[in-house]
Amino acid sequence: MWRLLLAMVLASSGAAAQERRPSHCIAIADAAPGIEYLHKAGWQDPVPEFSVRISYVAHASFLIQTRGGLNAVTDFTGFIGSAALIPDVVTMNHAHETHWTAHPDPAIPHVLQGWGPFGEGIEHHLDLGEMLIRNVSTDIRSIYGGVEARGNSIFVFEVEGLCIGHLGHLHHIPSDEQFAALGRLDVVMAAVDGGTTMPLPEMIAVLQRLKSSVIIPMHWFSGYSLQRFLSGVRNDFAIRRDGVSHIEVSLRSLPDRPTVVVLEPRFLIEQD
Repeated sequence: MWRLLLAMVLASSGAAAQERRPSHCIAIADAAPGIEYLHKAGWQDPVPEFSVRISYVAHASFLIQTRGGLNAVTDFTGFIGSAALIPDVVTMNHAHETHWTAHPDPAIPHVLQGWGPFGEGIEHHLDLGEMLIRNVSTDIRSIYGGVEARGNSIFVFEVEGLCIGHLGHLHHIPSDEQFAALGRLDVVMAAVDGGTTMPLPEMIAVLQRLKSSVIIPMHWFSGYSLQRFLSGVRNDFAIRRDGVSHIEVSLRSLPDRPTVVVLEPRFLIEQD
């Protein structure tokens, strides 16, 4: 009898391994002070239990990996490196051609555009079991100088109890309704160029309101633009730059105060 019970327990634990840990998009920056949360693992290594790996690929593209083997790429341009990786899902924004591609590989199961018919926006709620991907539409400046309502998206990835937000090519401070729809993001990728997206003081104000535990700068075109951002947030956030291109994050390992984690962009290549 005890062998039967043990088999049932093992079977049930295995079936639940790939289920998504529920997230309420509530930041818990003070939950685990002092715990080390950066790990120098390769993108092809197994993701640790209860963790998510985030790798900075280029510009605004990140690879988000789960322990169960899901791979998601943000602001997908069609090229992430020489590695033979077909993501399970890619997200795109169309403010500029460096944030989308008109010809994604047809082998990619889920291609999520951040825009819909002009002015109408789009809504995504993709449940992949381990990961839930949703979006909040935002406005963008059109190429003709006007504004395209709901023309881009902030994508949110809920996985392992974390809420990970990619602000995309954000052109304005979100409204109260948009902030409410986002929820409290534990990790956020933010464009810090200070020009083609939005002025630096406005982006810093957005990050101050979000109160995310981990802020990952993206869309910086030079060391100068990155340093301008770091100088602007030094009084509000801790800053960490370890020369790595990826981090592994879990609910238990979030830093004890909101922290800017600078990742170095690196295309994906096969490791020996």
